[in-house]
Amino acid sequence: MSETPIRVEIVAPVHNRREITLQCLKSLSGIETTGLDVHIVIVDDGSTDGTSDAIRNEYSEVEIVSGDGNLWFTEGTNAGIRAALKHDPKYILAINDDGIFDSGFLRYLVETADKHPRSVIGPLLLLWDMPHKIFQTAPVWETWSGGWRHWYGQTVWTIPNRPWKVSVIVGNCVLIPSEAIREAGLMDSTRFPNFGDAEYTPRLKKMGWKLLIDPRARVFCQPNNVPTKLLKLSARQKLQALFFDAGHPHNLLRRFRGMWDTAPTKIDALIAFGVFFVRIALRKNVESEWGMRQKEKPLSETFKNEVV
Repeated sequence: MSETPIRVEIVAPVHNRREITLQCLKSLSGIETTGLDVHIVIVDDGSTDGTSDAIRNEYSEVEIVSGDGNLWFTEGTNAGIRAALKHDPKYILAINDDGIFDSGFLRYLVETADKHPRSVIGPLLLLWDMPHKIFQTAPVWETWSGGWRHWYGQTVWTIPNRPWKVSVIVGNCVLIPSEAIREAGLMDSTRFPNFGDAEYTPRLKKMGWKLLIDPRARVFCQPNNVPTKLLKLSARQKLQALFFDAGHPHNLLRRFRGMWDTAPTKIDALIAFGVFFVRIALRKNVESEWGMRQKEKPLSETFKNEVV
């Protein structure tokens, strides 16, 4: 770390999760900040549960940006980044408000970013109810699996012991140099209103920024809410989810855009999109319960040539 404190802005969009948001801020209040100048920006996107008032009462140093309830995740994050850039930070840490943060996580992320120029750094994401299990960390592109493959059987004992290069960093927690944001712009909230992080870090990689996971930096996350299966939706709900609601996990346009923008090639994207439907028909989708039962090599082996 340099003698002059390194300015880090932490940005989180929130909506009607007052207690979770306060839990997040309590966790951040206990992190190590030696050598760091840390400031937090919360984008409250139209909460009606008193989130902003509670933050002002308990964490008056936190800057609050107000939204009208229509920002969603992507534009909510963008709004926070715009506010954060006004403070001229070296790094912006974009997070979800459902994170519980190991005390040294930010120091490790900044240390790794300083050591590796033109790098974007993610922590090891773990489940807060099973804190040994890896969550949404280091997904890989597999065309014949139908696109991005996440890991379901990895633990803190199956990962590389040093930072390693990846193809995407999910937006639960990612340290982005301000230089990268000024070079690449913000996330695409028009095409990806609720999953802009899925497109953003692959875009940075294509522009020459390394994407690294630092296994020393650990963040514990709330498990994802599993969306209702399509079979259990009414015909009208199916149509809405598949074709009209761009923020829905089942939306086909969102999925196609995600593949189109992040696949190694456009041919890979088209093939993977077709394979996805075939696997759905065969009930062998890697995102399903079938996929969760498949054996996985340790990430330490999968990424052995990507360790830096």
